[in-house]
Amino acid sequence: MKTNMEDIDRLIKETLTEEEAKFYDDLEEQNLWQMVSGIFSGKNSWIVYMMSMVQLIFFGIFIYCAIQFFNVEATNDLIKWGVFGTVSLMGSIMLKLFSWMQMDKKAIIREIKRLELQVSSLSGKISE
Repeated sequence: MKTNMEDIDRLIKETLTEEEAKFYDDLEEQNLWQMVSGIFSGKNSWIVYMMSMVQLIFFGIFIYCAIQFFNVEATNDLIKWGVFGTVSLMGSIMLKLFSWMQMDKKAIIREIKRLELQVSSLSGKISE
């Protein structure tokens, strides 16, 4: 299967212009660090920066609540710090999930662009 995919990639690159081939190469699969840095670029990068700051604040609140939780002895205080810590950790996790969904969305868009380019290239090859 791998050689078949390599043959298709080679065939596509042969039919593309130099500019299209460069664009096709830019659509290659990314590693984790490239995907993480990719969400900090684009039109909505400001919201990702803001959400990362809020996520750090939520995590800092969780750390503070955890320290307070282990320093108190009254049951009511344990419940209070436990609930605050749980809520802040849940907020941090929800913001992290949003970031992961953005990375997934960008990967899907990249694959759709590759498919569009492949279909365009192969249809040009077939019509010749």
